[in-house]
Amino acid sequence: MNNKRKLLAAAIFAGLIMTFTSCGEPVDPLKPKMSTRTESSSVADEVSGADSADESTVSDSNNDDSSAKDDTSAADTNDEKDDRSKAEKVFDKMTLEEKIGQLFIVTPEQIDGYDETATMYDDTMNELIAKYPVGGIIQMTANVVDPEQIKTFNSKLSEISKYGLFIAVDEEGGGVARLGRNENFDVKTYTSMYDIGQTGDTENAKEVGVTIGKYLKEYGFNTDFAPDADVFTNPENTVIGDRAFSSDAKVAADMVTACIEGFHDSGMITAIKHFPGHGDTYEDTHTSGAVVNKSWEELLECELIPFINNLDKTDMVMISHITLPNVTDDGLPASLSKQLITDKLRKELGYDGIVITDSLSMQAAADGGSSGQTVLKAFTAGADILLMPADLKDAFESIKAAVDSGEITQQRLDESVMRILKLKEKYDIL
Repeated sequence: MNNKRKLLAAAIFAGLIMTFTSCGEPVDPLKPKMSTRTESSSVADEVSGADSADESTVSDSNNDDSSAKDDTSAADTNDEKDDRSKAEKVFDKMTLEEKIGQLFIVTPEQIDGYDETATMYDDTMNELIAKYPVGGIIQMTANVVDPEQIKTFNSKLSEISKYGLFIAVDEEGGGVARLGRNENFDVKTYTSMYDIGQTGDTENAKEVGVTIGKYLKEYGFNTDFAPDADVFTNPENTVIGDRAFSSDAKVAADMVTACIEGFHDSGMITAIKHFPGHGDTYEDTHTSGAVVNKSWEELLECELIPFINNLDKTDMVMISHITLPNVTDDGLPASLSKQLITDKLRKELGYDGIVITDSLSMQAAADGGSSGQTVLKAFTAGADILLMPADLKDAFESIKAAVDSGEITQQRLDESVMRILKLKEKYDIL
């Protein structure tokens, strides 16, 4: 028995020598190390036979522990080397339908069967958002009843999406304020943004962003389609008017910059609107087409200044439905025009952030086409987020069919989805 133990010791010693002499070889950190214990145990088994069964069991147990540690170490190394962003990791797991869903921000009614105004969560929403996994919800005036209701509603909505939702609202202050103009909310209100601009003090504009951003955050919102970056250049303008900070482009630009800063200080996503400038129109695009007859050069000297000065500051740019016959020759509203979105905004002005359309159920965009046709035009023109199509199902299926057929390339879809996911990651929504 003593001779067997001596032979066993010698075998183990030889195994250790083999282990140490292999240390100079390059090691692949992603590949578990090969253990030399198996070789040593085999030699020992041949020498000791059945008498050393207990010792062999101990050796095998140690070998299992070592392999587990090596496997864990390799996994840890893999995790450490995976330096991709959260958005990139999430993106890799998404189905085609989930990617398409990210392109849409809709009203609660659109994920509740369209029956009536939705003011609270119900199971239908969960079912429909599983089928059409939209990227965000916008609360309109009728959806906002009182503080407790909207806080609970938004909280429930934020839980039903696999990838988080933009919970959005139009809260500019002044005439457009879903909460501020609701008597059930005890929040600070403003007469108009034009009055803020008239003070000449950008700190007042920043205070607007901070104040509105804070109370929106309190009630469960994370996205505000504000501030308005239009220039009030047409006194007969019926839709913008005193929503703009000024009739002076530079003053408006500075006020918009300060207001964005205030919103961001409150953790709120911003969308400047209505590119390329809705201030010189007379018509209301909610009910009809609107035309701006200025050339691109004329717009660069005025209406475009607040946008250009804030492209690197805002999170989104909202595209209007105005038609510009002296800028584009496609006869399309800006929201559907590749010449305006891709050629002008992206290429010429260098904007690489999220482009969101104004509501695609508005008459100026929807006139003459189905929801599916409208969203397809907007997306191929260069928009990333398609806001409030009149028919979500038709819109969703239209984009899917276009991807399946190759009319929309996978690369084009992925570009928009990644922009959206990165913004959600930035604001801890994802």
